[in-house]
Amino acid sequence: MPLKQSGAAVWAAGALVINAFIWGVSWWPFRVLQGHGLHPLWATALVYLLVLAVLLTLRFNSWRGLLANPGLWLLALSSGLTNVGFNWAVTVGDVVRVVLLFYLMPAWSVLVAWLLLGEKPTASSLLRLALAMTGVLIVLKTPDSPWPIPQGGADWLALMGGMTFAITNALLRRFQHTPSDARMLAMFGGGALIATLVALLGMTQQVVPAPALLAAGIPVLLALSLAFIASNAALQFGAARLAASATSLVMLTEILFASASAALLDAATFTPRIVLGGSLIVLAATWAALAPARGNADAATQAK
Repeated sequence: MPLKQSGAAVWAAGALVINAFIWGVSWWPFRVLQGHGLHPLWATALVYLLVLAVLLTLRFNSWRGLLANPGLWLLALSSGLTNVGFNWAVTVGDVVRVVLLFYLMPAWSVLVAWLLLGEKPTASSLLRLALAMTGVLIVLKTPDSPWPIPQGGADWLALMGGMTFAITNALLRRFQHTPSDARMLAMFGGGALIATLVALLGMTQQVVPAPALLAAGIPVLLALSLAFIASNAALQFGAARLAASATSLVMLTEILFASASAALLDAATFTPRIVLGGSLIVLAATWAALAPARGNADAATQAK
């Protein structure tokens, strides 16, 4: 590989690591905001509204592409549900457990690509699916439960978020011909809209409290918004310069960042069961990242 090309790959990988780091530790500012009176759903809505405002300021005409491609509203829905599931789950649940369940996404992708893209699963993809499912059954089986089933809302949210993340990836591939600005608008707009709607629904059921952000939380909210803008910029830079398989592999470092930060801040419980099940899930995800790509999967890296 020429020296210049090698250097570009290093910068691209570094940018993707920055993206993975921001998402891997994002659970902490969400918990801080919750401590300042802002539920993670309201925090998600406000953060994405701020990001959306910046996007429209820089690329105002992106809304034309969204209106011209009605299918992107499905992308907005799936992306919004992904953020609702992940951000809510990591705020209220065991961080490592949530991230592992969320990263079943490569396994779900086998089924989603079959249903939405008509890509029949191969023998190797079915083996990856079985490996990941074995891992999740090990993670879900706790001493307090006779069956390996989700334990509480955080588990269900994480599983839902991983499933909708896989759907988001498939939709990005399906609509890769649309303008990238319109896709970004759909994802950020969907994050803001769906989080707001779910928060309002939660208020009617007395599950989500009304937003009451203390002044001390405003800098955290602004910093998190800037971090997500930087994260998306890093993702766009890195994903455009590396193969989709390499991008997916580097993004798995999010699990390491989440695990390390959770261990340092005592937000997770590490047991042999979690380590074993998590290793199988990570192995399946790594196998998926190294598998030969079908079609142009680079667009899928914009999903989060």
